Amino acid sequence: MGPLAGIKIIEMKGIGPGPYAGQLMADLGAEVIVVERASKPNSIAPPSALDVNSRGKKSIALDLRKSEGLQVLLQLVETADVIFEGNRPGVAERLGFGPDICLQHNPKIIYGRMTGWGQSGPLAHSAGHDYNYISLTGAAAAIGTEEQPLPPLNLVGDYAGGSMFLVVGILSALLEVQKSGQGQVIDTAITDGSAHLMSMFYTMSQLGAYSPARQTNLLDAGAPYYGAYATADGKHISVGPIEPQFFAQMIRLAGMPEHIIEEQNNPQKWPQIKTIFADRFKSKTRDQWVEIFEGTDACVAGILNIQEAVDHPHNRARQTYIEINGQPQPAPAPRFSRSQCDTPTAPSAEGADTKAVLADWGFDQAAIDALEQQGILT
Repeated sequence: MGPLAGIKIIEMKGIGPGPYAGQLMADLGAEVIVVERASKPNSIAPPSALDVNSRGKKSIALDLRKSEGLQVLLQLVETADVIFEGNRPGVAERLGFGPDICLQHNPKIIYGRMTGWGQSGPLAHSAGHDYNYISLTGAAAAIGTEEQPLPPLNLVGDYAGGSMFLVVGILSALLEVQKSGQGQVIDTAITDGSAHLMSMFYTMSQLGAYSPARQTNLLDAGAPYYGAYATADGKHISVGPIEPQFFAQMIRLAGMPEHIIEEQNNPQKWPQIKTIFADRFKSKTRDQWVEIFEGTDACVAGILNIQEAVDHPHNRARQTYIEINGQPQPAPAPRFSRSQCDTPTAPSAEGADTKAVLADWGFDQAAIDALEQQGILT
């Protein structure tokens, strides 16, 4: 089930953007096999059996320090469509499963590389995390208060700039290999992806509609009609009526002075309008404002936490969230008219599927027994 049904993907265990990229493709129907290093479990990653990013995947554990373990991996590569890893440049080569040797074993393999800085450049071999990467691309500087930047969780770097671009690269290469018959290597860098995400702001800057100063622009809470406001119960609503007709409806439904409608795009009036908005929105609770605005074109919504989001009527109607083993989590996305995605299976514990996967991927029972006796499998 799902549009990627029949695609076989090997995910070398990592953290952050790699596992989420694997989850996306598993949700869409790909068979994703996560290779754990039995010789060196990843202590930073959450336990696989509790990790939403591990759902819908199968887990095998191989001792890659031993040549027999490496040969098992390379034999899996021979029948796979994709392999991806998130090591620093040169690590996979040193461990014996770099792109050159994988392409020798399978000339059609798509080899994805997921890093922060990329495979080249003066920082390529340096350590870093999401916030460091987006700091070099203008994204971090653009997000926060007037006084200081604020980390946007790790959504902009790891997942939008990393996972999504890795998946786009893999899917594009899978289409291309159907024409050329040749695999290739995808160099996915969070710096490249997060820079790409800023494309619209380069356009706005060229048109004189964007300033590097935070909270002076349309979309960074500079404009009074695009931001968050506290409510009487200490919660918040989001306000975003950019279009004049939506702004006018918001002003009227909120019971604010109508002269504000004519002053919407006058930056000189923005501080004064923000004060009016802040005072007005603090006069009611979040849910009272939701009752007034929800379902209108005023572009106002209650800001929900992740527990509240699961129970919102719109999300329930669309089945935006599902439960797996009693754990609420987002459902697969997007939706397809024909290639409907299955509900993902619960995540497996580390190495729980080793023998079953090897059998499914062409190893006979005698070979599996021999590998177990040699301590290659766990």
